[in-house]
Amino acid sequence: MTFESGETVTRSSTGYRGRGATVTRSRTRTRTGTGLLGDGLEAGRRATGRVRGALARAATWLRETVTPLGWFLLALVACSTAAAIGLSWVEAWVIAIGAGILLVASIPFLFGGTTMDVELILERDRVVAGSDVAARLAISNRSLRVALPGVIDVPVGDGLVEAHVPLLLGSAVHVEHLVIGAHKRGVITVGPMTIARGDPIGILRREVSWPQVEQIHVHPVTVRLPSTSAGYVKDIDGTPSKQIVDSDLAFHAIRDYQPGDSRRHVHWKATAKTGTLMVRQFEESRRSRLGIILDLDRSGYTDEDEFELGVSVAASLGLQGVRDGRDVLLATAAPNSLTARDASTSIRTLPTLTPGALLDGTSTIKHDLSALRIEQVVSLTTQSFSDLSIVFVVTGGLVPLPRVRRAAFGVPPGVAAVMVRVESGAEPKSQQVAGFSIMSIGVLGDLRNLVARGGV
Repeated sequence: MTFESGETVTRSSTGYRGRGATVTRSRTRTRTGTGLLGDGLEAGRRATGRVRGALARAATWLRETVTPLGWFLLALVACSTAAAIGLSWVEAWVIAIGAGILLVASIPFLFGGTTMDVELILERDRVVAGSDVAARLAISNRSLRVALPGVIDVPVGDGLVEAHVPLLLGSAVHVEHLVIGAHKRGVITVGPMTIARGDPIGILRREVSWPQVEQIHVHPVTVRLPSTSAGYVKDIDGTPSKQIVDSDLAFHAIRDYQPGDSRRHVHWKATAKTGTLMVRQFEESRRSRLGIILDLDRSGYTDEDEFELGVSVAASLGLQGVRDGRDVLLATAAPNSLTARDASTSIRTLPTLTPGALLDGTSTIKHDLSALRIEQVVSLTTQSFSDLSIVFVVTGGLVPLPRVRRAAFGVPPGVAAVMVRVESGAEPKSQQVAGFSIMSIGVLGDLRNLVARGGV
């Protein structure tokens, strides 16, 4: 039977189901082909698609397997063969055959699959800068066959650590011990791991990856500070101060009623004795609210070590505030803050709920040549967080004193301001200037002495 394009064929059949019932079944099929020519074109398109897929897979395999040395040998084989045929050079035949033998000899090293499981176990994932982290690679052969030797590449930050895996018998386990240097503050990413299989010369190479990725938070070096008592703000569960207010918790005295006073605070016994309305006065309850602002402008610091000293100073102040039970705000300029549209995107606040969260946050701090100037950061921070009671501003030794004063003047009246200038190797000193303090820190240990001496 021959079908034309778009032709519909219906077939029907009649049957009988007991007691004289008749059942009719019909089946409709539509043929959309165009005869032999259409079938040939469709088969050609399918074959072309399969060929394209095969070529794409082959190209991917070559790109992932052949090393630069392998590509050089392939080019050498092609060029030498062409020269030998075209110019009848015997030497070219020798070169082509030698390169071809090397290529063929490297292929058997790729045979077999990878039957190993790799697990990375870190001894610690949070350390102080200057420490080392011990790690273990547990490599197990999950098959009963022998696993060939190989090399596991472990990316560590911007570097690479190689772990050599010996020949493993079936179900054998090998443990490789690694030492990861955490010499600088930051976040070190370890993984994903890959194992490479290839020939000893490095012509062909095949890699298998494991998705495990670990992070090591390298905290700044800090120093423990004496508990401080400055910097109070209004709070219902705080410490009574000497300032008298009309409404709080700590009772202070009784005074005459004035228009506008709340009747809730009328002292009725005193009113009955004197015959005039008397109201209660209270001492303002306060608690500590500490703000720390770190300058990220790279131009304000002499070198990398001075910036790290500034980070350590800010982290030490924040840690002591958290230990003392204060609310701590640690703020810096946000990345790309020069192009930010408003204060909320110009300032970055770090988590300070716990000491661990604070130190993890300081591990991610980086200086920036395009960061906002410290005067702007102080002004935006104090405007956004109006309940601060004392503000430490940490900046570098290259920031001139006029700029330090302008930054201090950005702190609202009634809020204590302490400007901390870190200058590597400078003599420690503290001075009062126009209602605010300026500290000079040469080494981190100077901070403890100056805080204890100044009582801030």
